Amino acid sequence: MAEEQNSGCSPESCSSCAHAGSCSSAKKDLKAPANPYSQVKKVIGVVSGKGGVGKSMVTASFARMMVQQGYSVGILDADITGPSIPKMYGVHGSAVGSEAGMFPCVAKDGTKIMSVNLLLEHESDPVIWRGPVIAGVVTQFWTDVMWGDLDFLFVDMPPGTGDVPLTVFQSLPVDGVVIVTSPQDLVQMIVEKAYNMAKKMNIPVLGLVENYSYLECPDCGKKISVFGESHIDEIAEKLGVEVLGKMPIDPKLAEIVEQEKFYEADNQYLKNIIDKFN
Repeated sequence: MAEEQNSGCSPESCSSCAHAGSCSSAKKDLKAPANPYSQVKKVIGVVSGKGGVGKSMVTASFARMMVQQGYSVGILDADITGPSIPKMYGVHGSAVGSEAGMFPCVAKDGTKIMSVNLLLEHESDPVIWRGPVIAGVVTQFWTDVMWGDLDFLFVDMPPGTGDVPLTVFQSLPVDGVVIVTSPQDLVQMIVEKAYNMAKKMNIPVLGLVENYSYLECPDCGKKISVFGESHIDEIAEKLGVEVLGKMPIDPKLAEIVEQEKFYEADNQYLKNIIDKFN
């Protein structure tokens, strides 16, 4: 009996030992099952360590680029308290569903979108929910939404390393993340926090994208570093990841967002990233 109690079970051996089904040290797979009517080939998370870096713009730009390449694409707007993806695409109204699940709304370029704004009675209604409730809704956007056949599902995450990013990393089969940042000096620490979280969760970091890198003078073409000199190359070298693109402040892209016509956007600044997704 003493030998049975002292089984020598450890996290390293647990996967193959006879106690694997009951050992408390065993790592549990927390992945949530996709809706039966979803066949998603790749899930890409777009994250940032802080707010205000234009993460939704980058997410939507990724989606547009892949649509332009002929892929079927969806955006899961996981920024529950600050959703902006539907409005960027001019998608309003309410998502509908059936007993099988919810249907994502479809933008004019074919991009499928699910966001909490599509479930509220009024778009301007605040979402005053606690973290666990918000995280549960994000999981439901994976388990209850009938995404259909998608080549890519981009997940627009809220800033930081809190409940929602943790839920996404644990519950969704994320193939990789892109970290979005901006040129300010304090960014290095923020980028490292997002990078370290992804690494702790065993999620590949595909690279970094710097937004607001510069403003190009419309008269002389000079690049003006509005938010200071970029440090993204130094940070990328330190972390051993690639810089996938540097996006300037582009009034044309901003205008498309204001017109709610992102389905017409043509972001030329991130084209090098296409090979990373394939």
